[in-house]
Amino acid sequence: MPTYAWLDRFLREYDKLAPAQKRAFQRAVAVFVADLRGGRGFRPGLRVKRVQGWPGVWELTWAPDGRATFEYGPEQKTGEPHVVWRRVGTHDVFREP
Repeated sequence: MPTYAWLDRFLREYDKLAPAQKRAFQRAVAVFVADLRGGRGFRPGLRVKRVQGWPGVWELTWAPDGRATFEYGPEQKTGEPHVVWRRVGTHDVFREP
């Protein structure tokens, strides 16, 4: 099972999401984790891709205007990816992902 952590900024932004946005993000994360565990890459609907101009930072689409950014951190469990959630919200997260 992949491990995860989050930046304080992510938590502040997550707390500001509407309940429906939180549910949409949580559903996307469940699919994201399943894809991480499957080892075959991410399904196209998640639109997981690198953030241009920010080496090591990735984005995840969780709604038409819902985005989250993350990076991979050092393994916490041998052989399992460690995801560090950076930002969550709208396209505005790309100003400083």
